[in-house]
Amino acid sequence: MKPGLRLRMWWRRRIRRNPRIVGTLRASFFFVAAFSAAYGFVTGARSELAGYNPQAYALGASFLFAIACVALAMMNIRLRWLKRQVHRLAAHSELLADRNWELKEAEERVRALFESQGDLIVLRNAAREISFANQAFCTLAGKPREALIGTAFELPSLEIGAGSTSADGTRTQDRRVDTVNGPRWIAWRENWVRIDADRPAELQCIGRDVTDRAEIEQALADARDQSDAANQAKSRFLAVASHEIRTPLNGILGMSGLLLETALSAEQATYANAIKTSGDALMALIDEILDFSKIEAGRIDLESRPFALTELVEEIAELLAPRAQLKALEIAAHVDERLPSQVVGDMARLRQVLLNLAGNAIKFTERGGVTLIVEPGVLPDDIVFAVKDTGIGIALEAQQRIFREFEQADRQTTRSFGGTGLGLSISERLVKRMGGRITLESSPDHGSTFAVTLSLPAAGTAGVPLTPPNLERQAVLLVAPQAAEAALIARRLQRWGAETVVLADAATALARLGERAWHTVMVDCSFGDAVARQLLQAARRHAKQCIAIMTPSQRHGFETVRLEACDGYLMKPVRAASLVSRFRGDGAVSIVPEPLHNAAVTAMGDVLAGGLSVLVAEDNEINALLTRSLLVRLGHRPVVTTTGVAALESWLAAQSANAPYDVVLMDLQMPQLGGIETTRRIRQREAASGTRRTPIFALTANALIEDRYACFEAGMDGFLVKPIDRDRLAELLQRVSGLPHIAA
Repeated sequence: MKPGLRLRMWWRRRIRRNPRIVGTLRASFFFVAAFSAAYGFVTGARSELAGYNPQAYALGASFLFAIACVALAMMNIRLRWLKRQVHRLAAHSELLADRNWELKEAEERVRALFESQGDLIVLRNAAREISFANQAFCTLAGKPREALIGTAFELPSLEIGAGSTSADGTRTQDRRVDTVNGPRWIAWRENWVRIDADRPAELQCIGRDVTDRAEIEQALADARDQSDAANQAKSRFLAVASHEIRTPLNGILGMSGLLLETALSAEQATYANAIKTSGDALMALIDEILDFSKIEAGRIDLESRPFALTELVEEIAELLAPRAQLKALEIAAHVDERLPSQVVGDMARLRQVLLNLAGNAIKFTERGGVTLIVEPGVLPDDIVFAVKDTGIGIALEAQQRIFREFEQADRQTTRSFGGTGLGLSISERLVKRMGGRITLESSPDHGSTFAVTLSLPAAGTAGVPLTPPNLERQAVLLVAPQAAEAALIARRLQRWGAETVVLADAATALARLGERAWHTVMVDCSFGDAVARQLLQAARRHAKQCIAIMTPSQRHGFETVRLEACDGYLMKPVRAASLVSRFRGDGAVSIVPEPLHNAAVTAMGDVLAGGLSVLVAEDNEINALLTRSLLVRLGHRPVVTTTGVAALESWLAAQSANAPYDVVLMDLQMPQLGGIETTRRIRQREAASGTRRTPIFALTANALIEDRYACFEAGMDGFLVKPIDRDRLAELLQRVSGLPHIAA
């Protein structure tokens, strides 16, 4: 700023501050000037030396009067200008007054808004002293605003939650504070704000009472804890219930199995089979409930191992074939050749899902058949497993709920099909757990198609690929009364290049046999022995190869058919490898294997001349009797104890006598000393003495994953779930017999 302007502004401020002194000085100045001028003029006129001239005097007086008139005119002009400035300043002052009133009104509204807010609003300076606090804060603090301004007062904190700071520096934190209304949860939000450019920034603190929200969250947390506790209690209850149910069920199934191996009349065998069938159904129900419980609790552990895709699917079809053939249904499986032979995934859970879907398809199908088709999906590594049936179908409104637990398509009490309604719910949850999806397409009386899509990458070490035969331009006639198996066989043959004709009528097939030369004629024995034999004998004159397709129950007439007209046969459901072998001329046929326990017993008899020395720790008399009987029938030497203490003493006695047991079957729940603790003590004695490790296998009705972990942590080598399956027991003992210290 220039010095002259600064001096002028200083002088104007001084004038505005002292108007009376300025007025007195101005009046004195004008009086002195006027008096001096008049006195000088009069004195000069009367002086002898003045040379008075009236004309000059009149001229001078006129000149002075003119000057005075000009001065008055200028003063009048200035006065008018000043009046206009005064009017303008008055208008501006009125505008400023209006603006000031509006600002005061806005300030009052903002203050009223702040005061009416339920949120706490506090402004603090750099020293955290309060410069403003609204009424809500004053109310919770229990002090007037005047007592808070200028102090560093804060509500006492009882509990401090986790805080966070955003990118703009705003800090948020929940605090439980003590107020005059009792403890309250306040969510504070603090950030620095600058209210005036000439003043330093202030800390703006806004707090919201979130006590209700905090109480709801606490209630939800308590409810979650109670739910977790209830789930744990339910899991414990299911474990106990499973043990208590499986223990007598083990006796029922085991004894009925032993009974069926004795000489029985037809009526007695029927009753024994009914007992075993009912026990198997009860066991399946228990397994479903346990699976559902484990899925709900999130305790399903998935494996990721390579497995043979084609073998899995074909084994499922073969496993369900007896049930389907009992209802005069066909079941067939087809795996697309574009898929890898080995994939990585959880084979056991996939088997469970497919068995459930295919089993349901058989249950709800009265005529026709069930097909299990596996094809590549849209995305890489995606595989689609489609289970199609020709059953009753599912209504649209029922499709929305059948995947829920305990739901069925038919809710009526007079429904024709039983079940708990857990199978599809378990399957859907397992599929989702494996990262896939399950879909349904169905309409009443037109069958259903369940499609499961899973991502199963190819295994690094692929299995031996299936080499298809070259059937380019070869004619194949397939005669079958049902389309399920025939359609899939024809589909596979067409991919191999064959010209396939499928006929469902025997008379039409006989008429068309002479139309051309056939490479192969395949006849389904479901027409009956007489019709099948007639078709095969007629085809013998027109085809290079005649193949009979039959079920295991139709196999008894195979030798007669083969001597007359047949080159070989295929067993339904037809495996891809068997079909390849038959068309390549290897002479191999698809044969349903004999019962596993017979093969296992034979192998055990060949390997173990004297059998194994087995210690059985089992407190239930019936289960002990059953286990002893099974072991004796398998050619082993069992020793049964009923408590953990007795089992430990028997093991120690055998060790001292230099005749140790080859294997120990240990029940988990026994009086005096449980199986887990008994196993730990045995392992401790082995480690202390440096003796060989005795194979110990859990023999229990507990089927939960926690029990498996507990067994392995205690040092057990395996897990055998009750009811004891004879085939699994034989397989386990056969595996134990191959250990070096036993084989030697």
